[in-house]
Amino acid sequence: MATDDDKTPRNDSLMSNLMGYLDTRIDLIRLEVQQKVKTAFVGAAQGITLALLGLLFLIFLSIFAGLALNSALDSHYWGFGIVAGVYLLLLIIFVVGVGKKLYQGLADKMLDDTIYKSDKRQ
Repeated sequence: MATDDDKTPRNDSLMSNLMGYLDTRIDLIRLEVQQKVKTAFVGAAQGITLALLGLLFLIFLSIFAGLALNSALDSHYWGFGIVAGVYLLLLIIFVVGVGKKLYQGLADKMLDDTIYKSDKRQ
């Protein structure tokens, strides 16, 4: 049976310290999650921007190469055909030769232990 003697100032102090510790731990976890989400957002935004700029560079470089080959071959379309053929060859190489294991290995290398890297309790 519980009596009123269980509610001593010492027990109240112990409970308030425990609740304070739990509140602080929850706040710390929230801050860590917020920091990781912010880092992921910045990385994704930077990656998207770099990919877009790289794609634009590749498009304009391909147009330049096609026009240069057209001029060299004295043709209106063979330069663009050669550039398209190079891209088709690259596509075939990637579809046939490069498997998912390469990308899986890259993902494993980049994301290895990211969840528990900042956990100081281990």
